[in-house]
Amino acid sequence: MPGTIGTVAEVAQQYDPHAELDRMGIPVLRRWLRDTWGAWSPGHRVVVVALGLSPVEERCVLAHEIEHILAGDVGCGGSAGQRAERLADLRAARKLIAISDFCAARQWASGPAELAAELGVTGWMLKTRAIDLEGGAQWLGTSKIAG
Repeated sequence: MPGTIGTVAEVAQQYDPHAELDRMGIPVLRRWLRDTWGAWSPGHRVVVVALGLSPVEERCVLAHEIEHILAGDVGCGGSAGQRAERLADLRAARKLIAISDFCAARQWASGPAELAAELGVTGWMLKTRAIDLEGGAQWLGTSKIAG
């Protein structure tokens, strides 16, 4: 029901990747990036995000990159890299979208775009979480968030 907008969105956005990176002592640099929205550079201990991202896009990218940091990922090439990308998306989506928030907003949202906006996530993160909740996360592809 649209009357719950403030409540659901506030709860959904309790996970703050910016604050998490601050606690980890890892800076975020904004740069022009050719073919990705973000990247974790373990050698420099820095996360780089693309210029021009919306706050929602940046929040999702940072959540994804945090998962690479926590997993100790050092590259995204080959089949191992694809698996690492899927796991980073999945773990980030789980932190960004609580089941209760997803279910509450899904009751009244007119479609995926409105649901994603209400939950403060990108369409990709919403899709990732929805597939996860349906038990099919192992079939996810990769996203431009990869890095």
